[in-house]
Formats: sequence, C-alpha cells, structure tokens
Amino acid sequence: MRRLHSLLPHLILMTFSAVILVPLLWVLRVSLTDKRTAYRLPPEFSALTFENYLAVFQDYSFAGWFTNSMTVALAATLISLPAAATMAYASARFRTGGPVLWIGVLAGQMLPPIILVLPMFMLFGTVLSLDGRIAIIVAHVALNLPFMAWMMTSFFEGDIRSLEEAARVDGASRLQALVRIALPVAAPGILAAALLGFILSWNEFLYALVLGDYSSQTLPVGLAGLETHAGVEIASLAAAALLALAPVLILLPLLRKYLIKGLSLGALK
Repeated sequence: MRRLHSLLPHLILMTFSAVILVPLLWVLRVSLTDKRTAYRLPPEFSALTFENYLAVFQDYSFAGWFTNSMTVALAATLISLPAAATMAYASARFRTGGPVLWIGVLAGQMLPPIILVLPMFMLFGTVLSLDGRIAIIVAHVALNLPFMAWMMTSFFEGDIRSLEEAARVDGASRLQALVRIALPVAAPGILAAALLGFILSWNEFLYALVLGDYSSQTLPVGLAGLETHAGVEIASLAAAALLALAPVLILLPLLRKYLIKGLSLGALK
C-alpha cells in the first residue's frame, strides 16, 4: 500500500505529461513525412524529410507571418508592461479605484472577444483610421494590460512594502523607492507577467483576423489559411505549427526559473 501511494503521484504526472506530449510528437511525425503519408490512417512512417519546412517558406508567406507576430507581440508587451506595472503599484499602495475598479477590469476580461472586436473594428476604421499591425497592437494592449496589471498587483505588497518604507525613512523619495526597491524586488513577477502577456498576444487569433489585412497577417491567421482546393495541407501545417512554437520553446527554458518564482510568489501572496 505504501508503494502504491508513492507511485500514484508519478503515474498521474506521467499521464498528464503523455496527454501534453503525444499530440506534439504526432505533429512532429507528420511534419517529417511526405505529404501523402501524412494523411494515412493508421499512421505510417516514411523516410524523414524536411521538404515541409522548406515548403512553408517557399509556397507560403511564413516569414511575413512570423515577422508580423513577433512585431505585434513585442510591441504590445513592451507598451503594456510599464503601464501595467504602474497601475499595479498604484493599486497596491493607494488602493486606486478600490475593489470596484478591479471587478470592472476582470468583468471586462470575461466578455467574449467577439463582443469587443466589432466596436474596435468600427472605431479603428472610421474614427482613428488605424489599420494593419497598428490596430492589432492597440487591440492587444487593451487585451493584455488589465490581465498583466491584475497579476502584478500582489508583487508590490507584503515584504516589498516594508522595504520601501525603510527606504523612505532613509530619505528616499517615492519615485526612488519605486525604481530602486520595488521594481527590482518585484522583477520575477514583472517578468512572469511580461512572458504570459507575450504568449497571449502571440497566440491571439480573432483580433488579428478582423482588424488586420493581408499584409499584416499574424501566424495564427496565416496558419488557418493553409488550405487548398484539395483540402488542408496537413504536413505543411504541422511544420509551420512547430516553427510557430519556436520562440516559446526557446524562451521558457531560459526564463523558467523566474516564471515559476513569479507565479508561485503571486499565488502565496
């Protein structure tokens, strides 16, 4: 019985890991097979080929989609981050807006995106005359800012408040205490919020579809268009999907320590 209790957590973790990894391994297999073998069920294995990865660059505008996604995600994150940090700091220190403000912020996040994207489309097209990547960036800032601010609020409370008050006693101004004490100590949480905001913007589909044009297509919109008169190019789609995962797969191992620390710190507080 004791051995069963010790093995049960490992079995549960292995099951959930398989649920996550098996689809990725399936996509990897499809991306490395020829186009005919990719459609066959039960699956067959053929000689490994990288022609699908070359095809997404030669036959489709994958490089443009990738550039647009990277530009939109980085711009939306860099614009949202300082605004979200100051909003979170103001809420943690001065209770700006009180609970009513945060209830409104979170309620807005619960609205279906289709309810918000249509007014944005009319606003950007008729009043502000924004189109393409600029419109998508503005929409993603509006989408990410409340979430990032809400996530960072807890990082400016607790021990950071005590350290900041000690700095104020030593003669530091409010701005100096913020820049030299609060922001460095809350850096793991800020980094975690930035990474999650980047991922949200990178994966967002509806706003990019409605507000963008052909020249500003992002990866989710471009991947949805990998379809011909004969059906979906499943092999090319698998290769493009794995390439689209590359930035996240590169960032997560480098930032995993800070992400886990930031998320666990926010959960404990």
